[in-house]
Order: sequence, then structure tokens, then C-alpha cells
Amino acid sequence: MTKLVAAVGHTVVADSTQVVDVGALTASERPDVALVGLGRSSAHALELIERIVREAECPVIAVLDAHDAVFLEEAAQSGVFAYIVDGSPEQLQGAVDIALRRFAEFHNLQGAFGRRAQTERAKGVLMERYQVDERQAFGMLRSHARRNGQKLIDVADAVLEGQLLVAAATSRA
Repeated sequence: MTKLVAAVGHTVVADSTQVVDVGALTASERPDVALVGLGRSSAHALELIERIVREAECPVIAVLDAHDAVFLEEAAQSGVFAYIVDGSPEQLQGAVDIALRRFAEFHNLQGAFGRRAQTERAKGVLMERYQVDERQAFGMLRSHARRNGQKLIDVADAVLEGQLLVAAATSRA
């Protein structure tokens, strides 16, 4: 696998590692992509994939010698973004390109969900505080953002931060 990665023009950070070390290694080296070979043990490969997905900020590509539908199903559930079988440099580069694109889309979606959750929580605070409905609470956020040239998410964060300050002051009293 090391020769294949080098043939495509990428740098190999580590060509093997133990499960306990992989999270720290990927976090410190911050690779664009992690390649995990099936090797002799599918359980070991799945542990590596799960640890990388949980502890590092990079997509994982599974590298197999032969097609293994059972392993691929388990790997997909563990967070693999792509896989190659008996890869050529072109196949590897294609998998890297796909994994990076899907990973970026995944992060954008996570960010959107996070912003949506913040906005929903801020609307809840305004609904409780001012006894308004959801539409009115959203209108309050949007109007304030427009008047002050701010992003809606920044206004929502300020509402939530203010709620935390009020809660903290109330609990001390």
C-alpha cells in the first residue's frame, strides 16, 4: 500500500500502527485521508477505522485485496468514505478524490445541523421569555440580525449566551 500511495504522489505518514496509537497519530499528523488495509484481521481493521473516525478529522478509505461484502458493510457502518480493491494508482486517486469531496459535504452538513440546533434553542429561549410563538421568535432573531448587520447564527449564539448568564446569576442568588 505504501508504494501505491507514493506512486500517486502522496506522503505516507505511517505504514502500520496499533489501534491504541492510531487516534493520537492521526490527530497529530492531521492527514488528508487515512487508508486502512484489511490485512489478516477484519476485526483489527474495523477497530482502526472506528478509532480514526472517532478521534481524527479525516476520511477513511478501506483497501482490500479482494471484494468482501461483509467487511464492506461493517466498514460502511463504521464510517468508511470509500474503498478500493486491488488498487491501481488511478483507482486510489479516484477514491481519495471521492472521499475528500464526501467528507467536505459531511462536515458542511454537520455544521448546518449545528447551526440549526443553535437557532432552534435560541427561538425556544425567546418563546419562553417573551411568550411568543415560534414564527415570532424567529422573526425577532432575523430582525435583530438584519438591523445590526449580523449573521442569524451569531444572534442566536448571543441569545443562548445571555440565557446562560441569566441562569448562572439566578443560581447564585
